[in-house]
Amino acid sequence: MAFLVESPSTSQAAHVVRIGERRLYYGWLVVLALSITETVTWGILYYGFPVFLRPMEEALGASRVAITGAFSVGLAVSALSALPVGRWLDRHGPRALMTAGSCLGSVLLFAWSRVDSLPALYAVWFLMGFALAATLYEPAFAVVVSWFTQHRDRALLTLTLTAGLASTIFMPIEAWLLDRMGWRAALVTLAVVLAVITIPLHAIVLRRGPAGGQPQKGGPRVPAAGFTLGEAVRTPVFWVMGVSFFIANFATVSVTTHLIPYLVERGYTAALAAATIGWMGAMQLPGRVLFVPIAAWLGARWVTATVFFAQAVGIAQLPFLGSVLPTLIPFVLLMGAANGMSTLARATSLAETFGSRNYGSIGGAIALAANGARAVGPVGASLMWAAMGGYVPVFWTLAACLVLASVTMLTTERRMSRQAAGRAEA
Repeated sequence: MAFLVESPSTSQAAHVVRIGERRLYYGWLVVLALSITETVTWGILYYGFPVFLRPMEEALGASRVAITGAFSVGLAVSALSALPVGRWLDRHGPRALMTAGSCLGSVLLFAWSRVDSLPALYAVWFLMGFALAATLYEPAFAVVVSWFTQHRDRALLTLTLTAGLASTIFMPIEAWLLDRMGWRAALVTLAVVLAVITIPLHAIVLRRGPAGGQPQKGGPRVPAAGFTLGEAVRTPVFWVMGVSFFIANFATVSVTTHLIPYLVERGYTAALAAATIGWMGAMQLPGRVLFVPIAAWLGARWVTATVFFAQAVGIAQLPFLGSVLPTLIPFVLLMGAANGMSTLARATSLAETFGSRNYGSIGGAIALAANGARAVGPVGASLMWAAMGGYVPVFWTLAACLVLASVTMLTTERRMSRQAAGRAEA
């Protein structure tokens, strides 16, 4: 990974370190550490669940709706925890929180491997929600924003480009472990990997950056520009973004969770189905690379609306697989690139609109909607599947919702641009 040496401002001058003869802004070391830990954490804690869905159904003797309900419980707890997590980050920084989250996640993976009943699975994933809230993108984005006022888009791009490989790397590995040793032993192996990699990096490297209002030794907190949470909540921009990202995340997580069983029903092998999600993860990388120059040209929020529409087109392809569409390649290309852009779009749009001051709190409030969608998405799609009699009408409904999100973003784009211009970050 190549690092840029940022010319520090006065408030950043104390955060430049020497590596040999080179001077490196410490924020880039934070980005490197988070790039590694986010890749591992997403790959294991989030993308592992769909891989182990079918064997858990057999082992626990429970329905798909009941099993995915545990995943939804964890995501719901994560969503509800986002606001207090954001406030903690604004006040205390990331080190203790994200280290504790990695420790908790590792312990709960061991506990998950030992569950023998549905209530036990729900208990593990209830607690797992706290680990997710403390370790996934929301706290990581808040940390990056606190370190960068200049080159923020490059820092976020570096993080999301690397972490975008999580499904590509880990879902095939998890499928391989599942075939070789079963889902319980696979979870034990993954717990060791999570602990060994993420705990030391969070504990040693992470600290709060100067752009987030880092308390200075012997002096007052340095203020950062932007909205307070109360000011943000009183703007229509805040609510438009919350609703739109709720719709987009509901659709995305529903497809991610249910794509493997859907493709298996269509005659694809489980290994190919898992690899498909992995390939979608790989396609996030070019999508995110394209996002930065396109957003600089058109504006981040306009691109976000386009991303939602592209996701709708991607999902609308699924009913035609095996008939009109003989290959998964168009779906993988479009959906993967759009998903990659969507993740970066949320972080960039929030920072652009509301600034770095209290970014953790504002991002946590938006995450109540975004992660709430992730929470209800798996079980919600399962209930839709049961009520509608199959996945095809579910996919059409999700595509229509994404079109609605796109239109909503487009119709409010001018107001959002004026809001951002009126409160531009210093």
